[in-house]
Amino acid sequence: MSYKIIDSKDIKNIIEIIKDEDRVLIGENISEEYSHDELSGVNKSPELVVKVSSTEEVSEIVKYANEHNIVITGRGAGTGLVGAAVPVFGGIVLDLTLMNHILELDEENLTLTVEPGVLLMEISKYVEEHDLFYPPDPGEKTATIGGNISTNAGGMRAVKYGVTRDYVRGLEVVLPNGDIVNFGGKVVKNSSGYSLKDLMVGSEGTLGIITKAILKLIPLPKKAISLLVPFPDLDKAIGTVPKIIKSKSIPTAIEFMQRAAIVSSEEYLGKKFPDNQSDAYLLLTFDGDSKEEIERTYDRVAKICLEEGAIDVLISDTDERQESIWTARGAFLEAIKASTTEMDEVDVVVPRNKVSTFVKFTDELQEKVGIRIRSFGHAGDGNLHVYILRDNLNESEWHKKLEKAMGYMYEKANELEGQVSGEHGIGFAKVPYIKKSLPKDSIDIMRGIKGVFDPNNILNPGKVCE
Repeated sequence: MSYKIIDSKDIKNIIEIIKDEDRVLIGENISEEYSHDELSGVNKSPELVVKVSSTEEVSEIVKYANEHNIVITGRGAGTGLVGAAVPVFGGIVLDLTLMNHILELDEENLTLTVEPGVLLMEISKYVEEHDLFYPPDPGEKTATIGGNISTNAGGMRAVKYGVTRDYVRGLEVVLPNGDIVNFGGKVVKNSSGYSLKDLMVGSEGTLGIITKAILKLIPLPKKAISLLVPFPDLDKAIGTVPKIIKSKSIPTAIEFMQRAAIVSSEEYLGKKFPDNQSDAYLLLTFDGDSKEEIERTYDRVAKICLEEGAIDVLISDTDERQESIWTARGAFLEAIKASTTEMDEVDVVVPRNKVSTFVKFTDELQEKVGIRIRSFGHAGDGNLHVYILRDNLNESEWHKKLEKAMGYMYEKANELEGQVSGEHGIGFAKVPYIKKSLPKDSIDIMRGIKGVFDPNNILNPGKVCE
């Protein structure tokens, strides 16, 4: 599909809509950062960047773009990993970071209404000051809530609390024709027709631009305690997870980690990990309203771990111990990134009991393809983060081996009844793999939905299912 190239008349008209020339970026004033995200390897500069400050501005610009066949790509903090916010067809990037206001805390209905540019860490801090809790916990705390909603971000607390979709009560959305609509609201239950709100969550800006969100909150747990559990091997560690889940003593988080990722983290942080007696660990967190309540819960889980062959159970019941462990875990991505020249990622999700099988497969794949691979992830929900590292490979070797390694991994995930992405989305980078992973009927239905919402295909084209 061909789109209109933006000309001086378009720029003049858009400046008239915004009424602030400083918020319309052209040519050399467009930062290089708008051409890529955090990791995807996709690079394309927009023709124009508009820093919007209100729903009305978004509506008017989208309406203009739709009428003139100009591509629109919404963007927040740019922390994505699959190119979802990269304007692969040029056009206009709508920068939503100025729409960063917390609009309302409703303590009676336990909701928080925010604009899309509010950062995740700002939401957490704000609600915790009011003794409330927003549970979704993606690793990148500087991501915007609009981006989290657009990718249905998950994070470490998904085991107990669920993912972003479970905490979105309502959305204000600008449709591709410029209309402003509201999906959902503050109600707890809703069986009033199709859930269009849920359709928007995870749609990666291809169906509409989110301009406001009503988030569900819960009372803040008073305390959290972690267990670091070394196992003799990954099989025993991962094999213990279904038994923990079955025990009904559900941890807030169940992470798995291997020695290679820990070493990278130690080198990156310049700090030793609290334990070095094993190559495979489970890291579990429990929260609740009292230390006694949490102890009763984790005691049952500790016994299960020891019965299943754990070497030890290390309790982190002080802020210092908690911080030392979780700082190391939180640094895994940046540490691995710092250890190589370039990397790409796979965030497949497989059934919980297949995590060990998949990780062992990736370990063996290093020898088969001749490339370094590192992994860690959420053992509690089967979501793995696997990183393929370029190191000293030349451009040709890198792309050849990367494509081969990714192909093998997505084939294996499909064989294990998994899916292409657990929480990072499809964007542009993973489109070839979702096409191979999902039945043609599913792809056709998604394309049909896209066609109903966006018949002119101006909103973030080339992403998700195209």
